[in-house]
Amino acid sequence: MLYLRSALFNAAFYINLIVQMIVFSLPYFLMPRKAAWVIPKFWVRSNHWLLARIAGTTHTLEGLENIPGGGYIIAPKHQSFWDAYGLLPYLDDPFYILKRELTWIPLFGWYVIKMRMVPINRGSREKVMPAVLERTRRQMADGRQLIIYPEGTRRPVGAEPAYRFGIARLYSELNVPVMPVAVVAGLFWPRRKFLRYPGNIRVRFLPPIQPGLPQEEFMEKLISVTEAAVDELLVDAVRENPDLPLPDQARKRYEELTAKETVTAAAGQ
Repeated sequence: MLYLRSALFNAAFYINLIVQMIVFSLPYFLMPRKAAWVIPKFWVRSNHWLLARIAGTTHTLEGLENIPGGGYIIAPKHQSFWDAYGLLPYLDDPFYILKRELTWIPLFGWYVIKMRMVPINRGSREKVMPAVLERTRRQMADGRQLIIYPEGTRRPVGAEPAYRFGIARLYSELNVPVMPVAVVAGLFWPRRKFLRYPGNIRVRFLPPIQPGLPQEEFMEKLISVTEAAVDELLVDAVRENPDLPLPDQARKRYEELTAKETVTAAAGQ
């Protein structure tokens, strides 16, 4: 049944994408840019509905009161394709820094251009970064939210953190808050895998890190608060879903965390 439900959802996901791009493209391109967000956000909400109804995978949000107003950087933990799109309905006017080649994809690329994403050319970071900063700064001045994944790519659940220093430079140069987001979607929508497991994806929006910290101190705080929350969500997810198959790294991390709990409880007696 798990394989069947996963296959049905995967098929429905892509059919939903194609149909909505065909049906809604004309109104999307005719609408003012910010108002046009209603169409991509509806697509995301419809995918959430399909995932819940077909695969039995729901999601809940914590810490919505921590979302600041205006321009800021949102820094989610990245383990799954789910967290690449799943948060969009809860943000006002988000944007990404992305590879320029994505704007060349017919129709999809036009959607990206419409939303004034920040395309980046391949090449030396030192040559590219000033232009990226300037474009990003202009978007922030309009009160937009930059979505950036601090580890750069999807990481396995339970893997050692591998945060890149680029987000510290953006934090320093843009002088805006950074809101960490903890999520363990990779347990239910694993990276590079076909299966979609039933359960509840919990997303935790953490208090923003305010501008003004030295870059090294910012990085230490970002990593510590994000990973602590991710560890809590991992333990809770495993306990709430005892039949959920865990990848080796996730199981190892869970065992480490529960062993610490046992030692702490014993020491407190």
